[in-house]
Amino acid sequence: MARKDPQIVQSGERTNGAGKPVSNIILLSISDSDYNSLRPHLEYVSLPNHLVLHQAGGKLEFAHFPNRGLISLVVVMADGQTAEAGLVGNEGFTGTLAAVGLRRSPFQAVVQITGDGFRIEVEALQAVLKSASHLQMMLSRYAAIRGMQVAQTAACNRLHDIGQRLARWLLMTQDRVDSGSLPITHDFLATMLGTDRSTVSLSAGVLQRDGHIEYTRGAVKIVNRKSLEDFACECYGVIRQYDGELGLKYRK
Repeated sequence: MARKDPQIVQSGERTNGAGKPVSNIILLSISDSDYNSLRPHLEYVSLPNHLVLHQAGGKLEFAHFPNRGLISLVVVMADGQTAEAGLVGNEGFTGTLAAVGLRRSPFQAVVQITGDGFRIEVEALQAVLKSASHLQMMLSRYAAIRGMQVAQTAACNRLHDIGQRLARWLLMTQDRVDSGSLPITHDFLATMLGTDRSTVSLSAGVLQRDGHIEYTRGAVKIVNRKSLEDFACECYGVIRQYDGELGLKYRK
């Protein structure tokens, strides 16, 4: 008979050692015994906008498990240009390579929408993993699915036009942020999509004209999610299937 994973604990039913409630899906999904091994090492942290959690190529000191907010994984080129490789919300964690014994990441991890969560020193996480088999399985599965998402994003950035990519990014962001209004600017979107502000402004204007979104200074509101999904490229559907494996639920 196939082994069943433990049921996901409801948000807030678990806390760290200081009593801060947990909303991260991975931390709510692991077994009680594995969570109890991890719990003393979880430090509650606020995640303010623009906070860099680790630099590309730098040593990983902490892994972060967000409760709320949005973290971008960004490729930084030698000339300073950037492009986003992936997004992390409360379905995941940063520092995925730490789960397989590595201590450096090719990505910069930066908070793009303010939130909060928990961090754990990489050394402590790796020590817990030696005797926490379900946690090891969950983190390894997340790392594998994240790798598939990064590959799909790379293909999307190469093959699809900026309007479709923008639609895909907005949908992925809303899946991870419990809000109808996303606090993001055109400058930020240009950085994430690897293009310039004027190109993003033009594409956002088309999406607004066609009734998919409303854009105000510093925020984007998705007003017709179904039509935005229809406009987006196939990559959103593929990535959403991957995210479904992680327990991420979608807005309708």
